[in-house]
Amino acid sequence: MEQVGKETFEKEVLQADKPVIIDFWGPQCGPCLSLMPSVEILAEKHKDRLKFVKIEAPSNRRLCLELKVLSLPTFLIYKDGKEVDRLSGTVTLTSIENAIEKIL
Repeated sequence: MEQVGKETFEKEVLQADKPVIIDFWGPQCGPCLSLMPSVEILAEKHKDRLKFVKIEAPSNRRLCLELKVLSLPTFLIYKDGKEVDRLSGTVTLTSIENAIEKIL
């Protein structure tokens, strides 16, 4: 999964040619770290139809504020340059898979 920041957000997310799932995470976030291996497996499984990227929230505070990401883990789902879904708080692998099914 590619690491994205303020400089690359527009190109990698808003201008992407397929739906994008953004994983906002933090190095001190236990739930984020425990989900990450499963999310990376999902990213590989769906790489032909979806793009997965991750944003380290502490290093991208301004971007988090602009996108109203207030808690971790948070997953934003973009399609055609627009946010179409959001998962935050108690995010499970099942909730991510359900969001993937909706977008595809």
